[in-house]
Parts: sequence; C-alpha cells; structure tokens
Amino acid sequence: MASFKFWENPNYDRTTKRTDSKRRMKMIKSYAPDWTITILLAIVFFALDGVHGFRREFSVHDETIFFPFAVHERVPDVALYFIAIVAPLVLQLVVNLLTVRSFWDYHCSALGLILGLAITGAITQFTKITVGRPRPDLLARCMPIPGSSDPTFGLSTDAICTNTDTAIMIDGWRSFPSGHASLSHAGLGFLSYYLAGKMHLFDSRGHAHKAWISVTPIFGAILVAISRTMDYRHHWQDVVAGSILGLVVSYFAYRQYFPSLSSPMSHKPYSPRVQREEELPTVNPAIDHHSMSYTDGMEGEEVELVDGSMHKPDPALTGGEGVDGGAPRL
Repeated sequence: MASFKFWENPNYDRTTKRTDSKRRMKMIKSYAPDWTITILLAIVFFALDGVHGFRREFSVHDETIFFPFAVHERVPDVALYFIAIVAPLVLQLVVNLLTVRSFWDYHCSALGLILGLAITGAITQFTKITVGRPRPDLLARCMPIPGSSDPTFGLSTDAICTNTDTAIMIDGWRSFPSGHASLSHAGLGFLSYYLAGKMHLFDSRGHAHKAWISVTPIFGAILVAISRTMDYRHHWQDVVAGSILGLVVSYFAYRQYFPSLSSPMSHKPYSPRVQREEELPTVNPAIDHHSMSYTDGMEGEEVELVDGSMHKPDPALTGGEGVDGGAPRL
C-alpha cells in the first residue's frame, strides 16, 4: 500500500542544505520581481474596490433582483481572508514539516499561493467594475422612489434610488463574478494541488484515499461559494464563473513553481534560479544513485526515471528472482 510518509522511503530525497549568505542574496534578488508583481496585483485588488464602476440599467419589476439585503453575511470578508489566505499558508507549512521539511519548498508554495490569489483578485475586481451586473438584492439596496416604474421604452437607472449609503450602492452592481467564490477557490484550490503533488495523486495507480484528501479543500471553497447565493449576494452564474476562475488561475500559479501533478517529481518544487557552485550529494550514499526514483512504497516494480529511461529493480535488493523468474504479483 502506498505510504503518505515519504521520509520512510529510502529513495526519497530529504537532503537539506545550508545556503551561504552570498547565494541567499542572489536568490532574493532573483525572486524580488515575483514578489513585487504579486504585491502590486494585491494593491490593485484593494484599490479598485472603491471605484464607481459601470452600472447596468435594470427593471423595477425584475424578480431576480428583488431579494432582501442581508446585513450579516454568512462568510464576511475577514473570514474569507482567513479561509483563502491564512488557512492554506498554515496547512502548507504543516505538510512541509511532516514531509520534505524544506524552506525552499515553503517559499515556492507561499509565493505561488499569493500570486494566484493576487491575479485572481485583480481579474475579479476589474471584471466587476466593467460588467456592472446588479446583485440579487439590488432593489433592497436601491430603495426606489415609491411608485417608481420603468420608462415606456427602456429600463430604469440608479437615478430612482433613494439610498445615500455610497458603499452599499457601489457594491450593488458588483455581482459578476463572485469574489468570495474566486478567492476561496484560488486559495483552497492551490492547497489541493499542493497536496496532490506531495502525495503523487496522478501516478497512474489510483488512490481513493489520496483523492479524498486532495479535494477536501475544494469542498470548503464550494461551501463559501454556496453561501453567497444563500445571502442573495450573487446569482448562480456569478459563483460558477468565480469558482472556475479561481481554480484555473491557481493552477497556473502552481505550475510556475512546481512540476506537473503527473510528474515523478511532483513532490518537489523547481530548483532555484541561482545554481549552486558546488552541488552536494542528494541521495543516500548507501543506495546506488542509478536506482534513484520515486516508488511510492511499491517494491520490485519497474519505474521510469526522470531522464526517460526505464529502471528494472535489482533482484538482490528486492528479494525476487528478476522480472521473468519472480513470483507473480497479485
């Protein structure tokens, strides 16, 4: 049976290396643009929140925007930030300490997570202010003039609204896409990809327990998205679009620093851009380095190495009689 504890596998590389201060400075300079872009995108996300934006015309008889205004949301903004940002950062650190115990791995996972959230947030905000779709509770926010009716040939505008609360009115035309759905799926989606990579979910062997563990964060994101329809903050199309956006962008960010989920090296991030002058051994000296591969606890099985060649296990090490003479595996 496959093991979750990679450190129990003798072929799994747990080597940790100390980085000298000179190389550390080079690495900081090398990844400074990544963090800079990420921070700038986060600033754009918050800066666009107060923009007036486009406001679509509406009908005072439209039943899809006739729902009540929820004063207390099931998932307020503060809770969203904990769910989408803090929780993945903490859980990725825990997984890191239980498996690879690598600062570099955590740096890549944190940078990828925040980059995905920043890109998702910027796209979400820009789309909201340009689309200007009314929320399901728009009329409750608007408080139209009593007796208001649509023009004979056309629709109504915000000119008929009597609500003077600027923040509530601006937010009334920010329905598409759902920011809660996009950010929760971006954060928890990245966590799902991270877990899937660490457990080699897509190793062509099939692992139901690994699959459940990997998709569990997505369930949390789905619940956040559903809560937005329960509070009448979004139409169902808004949360679906936001969820897809978050998952796609988070995978894009994940692949910037980690290999494909089907890769034999999916448990490790890409190497730093600044190479070492002298590479230290990364394998157990007691093990032949030519047999270095990820086996997931399956002894005596032919595996594909990183360079594409095939390695057949040594009968003396596996206790068998070779591929042809060994007992059949049931």
